[in-house]
Amino acid sequence: MTADRVFRCADGTVVVADNRWDLVADEPAPVRSISVVIPYYEQPAQLHRVLTALDAQTIGTDRVEVIVADDGSTHPPDVRGHTADVTVVRQADNGFRAAAARNLGARASSGEVLCFLDADTVPEPDYLEYAARLPSVMPDALVVGRRRHADFTTDPPTELTEPQWLVDAYGWTENLLRPGWTGYRYVISAVMTCSRVLFDEVGGFDESFTRYGGEDWELANRMTMAGAVLAHESRAVAWHDGPDWAERDTARRTDAKNGEALSLMPVITEPAARSAGLRHEVPDVVARVSTAGHSPASLYRTIASIVRSGDVAVWLVGEDDESMHDVLALQDSRIRRGVPGRHVLDRCRFVVDVTGRVVFGDTTLDAVTSPLGPGGAGVADVAFGAAPAAVRVSTTRALRRAQRHLARLEMTQDEATAALFGHVTVAADDVDVAVVPEEPWLSW
Repeated sequence: MTADRVFRCADGTVVVADNRWDLVADEPAPVRSISVVIPYYEQPAQLHRVLTALDAQTIGTDRVEVIVADDGSTHPPDVRGHTADVTVVRQADNGFRAAAARNLGARASSGEVLCFLDADTVPEPDYLEYAARLPSVMPDALVVGRRRHADFTTDPPTELTEPQWLVDAYGWTENLLRPGWTGYRYVISAVMTCSRVLFDEVGGFDESFTRYGGEDWELANRMTMAGAVLAHESRAVAWHDGPDWAERDTARRTDAKNGEALSLMPVITEPAARSAGLRHEVPDVVARVSTAGHSPASLYRTIASIVRSGDVAVWLVGEDDESMHDVLALQDSRIRRGVPGRHVLDRCRFVVDVTGRVVFGDTTLDAVTSPLGPGGAGVADVAFGAAPAAVRVSTTRALRRAQRHLARLEMTQDEATAALFGHVTVAADDVDVAVVPEEPWLSW
């Protein structure tokens, strides 16, 4: 496997295998410019505390700029009197648009590293030093700091309970070193840092999120699918003014959490998000099925065997994809044609490429994807011997990270994917998939 590999590229960047940020944990951080982006709405006293804390950062202010992104406050924030370089950008008050405000701030910034802080979250003096270290070493890093809580209405502030759900998660994931597929849930935008390269590649926050909550999970999940390296930096501590959301007196907590869940289900394909079994535009598994060598009847048999396996959709590819789709005359949203769009490929966990007259069993997809993912391999090929067929299953995160670094690594796509994530081969019999060259009998 490739679990302990580090690639030092000619342009000074470092690329690690899988999620192994620990391999560069002691790497000296190169000097990078840092942009701190703060979404803001009617919080003058809280913002003043945050800006004062940024003035006192141990790394100094000479390579730090601060962008306050005002989400339509009645009066723009007063940022005078601070040693840090502070710029205010504003958008109209069209409701809760924190995601759009963060994007606005990022576009107005120039730093190589983007540090997102909320206007009510006060960083300790060494916050930027620790939060920006991994993204400065490797642009793939997505770092979440440690958000603690305090009541700032008292003097001195009163420490409040630290969210146990985060403490527990960072414990069992070893500070996200072993994030599994659910690590995105523990990345919160109030204390989030990444490289500009990674942020720009994924397109920033999803601005369709226009209510409190969920936009950070969506971005972290999309970054995971883009091959981000998730890490929790416990030394990057910032203090949120007030208790964790779970401890607040929120009479309509259920409505709020249900609204957040309904916003996330269409775009997060991890099975826990879709336990009801309903289908969305973005499937967990994208299957690209070549029409070459198929008759309409054999293609019908192949795609029917694939879509019955779970949260999967099929795209017919090939010169006759349109005519085949027309002949099948299906009214099934899981069967599509052409190339999957970016909206889909940015969010699905797996991509399956199928050639030949193959038939999947009920457990094939589960069996062939089980060795893949964080801590596992990036690509699995099914071995059919001499039969004229091919099935390859890839994780989206492996495909995207390899593609991003092809020039730096001086490798082909297959070489880079194998080097960064590993490659496995499974026997067709072991995953219950068969080649059936005979024409099927569909009549009844």
